[in-house]
Amino acid sequence: MRENGFRAEEIDTTKPHPARIYDYLLGGKDNYEVDRQAGEQLISAAPEARIGVRANRAFLRRAVRHVVGTGVRQILDIGTGLPTSPNVHETALEVAPDIRVAYVDNDPIVHTHAGALLSTTGIVLADLRDPRAILDDPDVRAVIDFDEPVALLLVSVIHFLTDADKPEEIIATLRDALAPGSHLILSHATGDFADRSGAEAVYSKATASMNLRTRTEIERFFDGFELIDPGVAQVPFWRPDTPPPPRSQEIGFYGGVARKLT
Repeated sequence: MRENGFRAEEIDTTKPHPARIYDYLLGGKDNYEVDRQAGEQLISAAPEARIGVRANRAFLRRAVRHVVGTGVRQILDIGTGLPTSPNVHETALEVAPDIRVAYVDNDPIVHTHAGALLSTTGIVLADLRDPRAILDDPDVRAVIDFDEPVALLLVSVIHFLTDADKPEEIIATLRDALAPGSHLILSHATGDFADRSGAEAVYSKATASMNLRTRTEIERFFDGFELIDPGVAQVPFWRPDTPPPPRSQEIGFYGGVARKLT
């Protein structure tokens, strides 16, 4: 039996998947026992993990509101994960009713859930490691006009690329396809504030590894863009609109928003 272009047996539920672990940490229900076990192991290895993913989600919402507030009306969200509410298009619609969103993820389960829930947006099954295929995908292009500014979202996804995947080249390919006035919203896990080798070990048994990077390494992903204040910061401290949660200084996520000038 095929669903949305793939067979049910192609969905791997024997290994934890980052999107489903993330869903579990956010308090969602679209996950399996293997994902819940991995989530608990992650909390043991990095006690701030749950508040970290929630702070990362809050950063995403603030960043989307900011970018849509500048006039951008289309969003390309790569590595969208499971559509936990409030999701990207719900957040964007709070600012502008004419927003268009294309969601991209490489997990068939994400594709199935998102396809059922996101009826007013586009959802594409594709892999960030092949950015040209994403840019050329007809379903992406049915939603996104690359001659107009785009908000490119790479939130909590680049750390699942190894250095061998050449993440800087991947981001550069995506950047070069964007019109001036486009924005990049990116967040990335780090080990700058504590030894998180235990967290990396949890993901070594998942469908994608976790590759922690320093702030300097993460800042390089914004090459060709102009960072807006406060630059790359721990996610609770990027333009907070409420008091940061307890233990925010421990949260191992950086986030930033930048604009493409030319």
